Amino acid sequence: MTNSKEHIVWIDVIRLVAMLMVIGVHCIDPFYISPTLGQLPEYKFWAAVYGSFLRPSVPLFVMMTGLLLLPVGKMSIKEFYSKRILRVLWPLLIWSVLYNMFPWLTGVLGLPKEIIGDFFCYVQGNESQSISDSLHDVMMIPLQFSFKENHVWYLYLLIGLYLYMPFFSAWIEKYGRNAERLFLTTWGVSLFLPYGSAYISHYLLGEATWNQFGMLYYFAGFNGYLLLGHYLKYGNDWSIFKTVIICVLMFVTGYAVTYSGFSTAAANPASTESDMELFFTFCTPNVVLMTAAVFLLMQKIKIKSEALKRALATMPKYGFGIYIVHYFVVGPVFILMGHLSLPIPLQVPVMAVMIFAISYAFTWGIYKLLGRKARYVMG
Repeated sequence: MTNSKEHIVWIDVIRLVAMLMVIGVHCIDPFYISPTLGQLPEYKFWAAVYGSFLRPSVPLFVMMTGLLLLPVGKMSIKEFYSKRILRVLWPLLIWSVLYNMFPWLTGVLGLPKEIIGDFFCYVQGNESQSISDSLHDVMMIPLQFSFKENHVWYLYLLIGLYLYMPFFSAWIEKYGRNAERLFLTTWGVSLFLPYGSAYISHYLLGEATWNQFGMLYYFAGFNGYLLLGHYLKYGNDWSIFKTVIICVLMFVTGYAVTYSGFSTAAANPASTESDMELFFTFCTPNVVLMTAAVFLLMQKIKIKSEALKRALATMPKYGFGIYIVHYFVVGPVFILMGHLSLPIPLQVPVMAVMIFAISYAFTWGIYKLLGRKARYVMG
């Protein structure tokens, strides 16, 4: 099943599901970030409903990375870095520049500065069309992302995981499944740290003002998702019925915690953004339950249609490009939803499908135009 030459269809299904989830997450940003819509109870409600449901988005991508790339095998560290990091680095740099220069371009075109907030809801009220501000954000790209390209935080994370993987891989190759289970168990304990920090003490297990690296720090974070993807790559031998029952129970449990926590914080006028995002934190037990449930369930999918298989098989080629470009489309499609007067519950799924289709078509067009050179732009 894990032979690199064998195409695994259910991985393409997970890619598609994860991509739609990521896009859906960004579709709800205006629901609670907008200074007008964010105050309306119905928008707050559906932000909580969809935002909680879509939390497995990024963790699914990390699990697929672990599944496909761990262990890295006989590839040297130099070869691994050249193959993996450069594929991410060039599109990250190119598109970060484009996102950050867009505000200045709107000024050159004589457009009102409010259009920047229409495209990127996180900068509403702080729009600037000055060339100095755009160039400042460009100069900061090696160190941080800006809210105009809010989604590229994941690419910084991904490069970090790639830097780490050859060393993690050596440990995986040396030790067996029992050691992996021990690591995942310890990681599972670390998933409670965000809640412990919020509700017990800001400083836990050796953390202090002079030390942010507590006792479980070295087992915490997205490396657990990497290992979980590797650990679960063979699926399970449960029947489909048993898999559905267990996965539904896992997902519902995680969803209940995520939704109740976020909606409670969102209903409190005194809540900060950190308070609302606490239960949305990816490395928490509730999100892991939901992510593992989706992953295990998708592994049971069987597709017989050759046409559908061929369509899904394009996801490895176009998926990165869809991810990098889709944030440019979120704002305009959200405005379009307002003109279409769709019921709020339908707006997020309709937006997600539309944004996916537009981003897919754009990425496909760039590949048609540039051929293999498109990978430097679209990944």
